[in-house]
Amino acid sequence: MLAQPTALAVNLLDASSLLAAFGALGIAVVLFAETGLLVGFFLPGDSLLFTAGLLSRAGAHSGPRLDLAQVLAAAVVGALVGAQCGYVLGRRGGRALLTRSSNRRLHEGAARAEELLERYGHARAIVLARFVPVVRTVLNPLAGALGVPARTFALWQTTGGLVWTVGLILGGYALGSVVPDVDRYLLPIVGAIVVLSLLPVVLELLRGRRAAKAPAGGPEAD
Repeated sequence: MLAQPTALAVNLLDASSLLAAFGALGIAVVLFAETGLLVGFFLPGDSLLFTAGLLSRAGAHSGPRLDLAQVLAAAVVGALVGAQCGYVLGRRGGRALLTRSSNRRLHEGAARAEELLERYGHARAIVLARFVPVVRTVLNPLAGALGVPARTFALWQTTGGLVWTVGLILGGYALGSVVPDVDRYLLPIVGAIVVLSLLPVVLELLRGRRAAKAPAGGPEAD
């Protein structure tokens, strides 16, 4: 009976709150929703993975005690199955789902995802999208809607998913093992991870603005 108020108080945007309430299972569910369902674009995938790795080491003073093997397994399963589910949804009507949504961030993410596919090709775009918030949510259904071959998508989403999940978790684990009592500074560390995860989005926006202004002032305009 005492666990119900705790569950109701979970903050879906806070990695520590999610891990404290649901543990490794929460990682799988969150990553599945973020990478497989268009409604999961707001979830904290990067910070969740890094925080889970940080709290998996022995001797953590704050937050839940997590098992590294369970965390890795849950993250990999959630990310890979979620992406594959998003791809299948896209093949069955991803464009229609995006059209029905009125969320501006979702449409901006879809535009960046389509640009990634056109500029870098299927393989690189699918891998790179894992590291860009919102884009990793919409690229999977968009790849299905655009007819990316199923084998190509499965191969490269698995590659990107493994690098993304295992890399961030082990990065957090390594930092926690090297720096004593690092979990006492969990909040600023997670804040830094969030900022770093948003850098690709900011850089892409700046690049887009410069590209839009270039034709107006360049020689081609004349």
